[in-house]
Amino acid sequence: MTGRTTPPPERDPGLQPERTRLAWRRTTLASTVAALLAVKTCLHRGPTAAGIVACALCCALWLTFLLVAHHRIRALANPRPRALAPRHATAAALCAVALAACAAALVV
Repeated sequence: MTGRTTPPPERDPGLQPERTRLAWRRTTLASTVAALLAVKTCLHRGPTAAGIVACALCCALWLTFLLVAHHRIRALANPRPRALAPRHATAAALCAVALAACAAALVV
């Protein structure tokens, strides 16, 4: 043994942003399905005031999540993307949880 160490292989910086971008797309698709099912449920049961408010809230949450996701997907297109801002991460998490809660409230 000569005491020389081999340098670690270089990491491809393009793989992780690509996986993250695909994860944002999948989450956006799932939230779209949840919002559409909420609208379908609201329309299927007939228009009630509570149903319309819940449906409108689901749509607003979905649009907010879409905005945050689009912002992040665009940022990941750069060769060296910046880290996700804490306010964007908080907004995305709150929208996802609130959208799931609204959709569940409409189903029950």
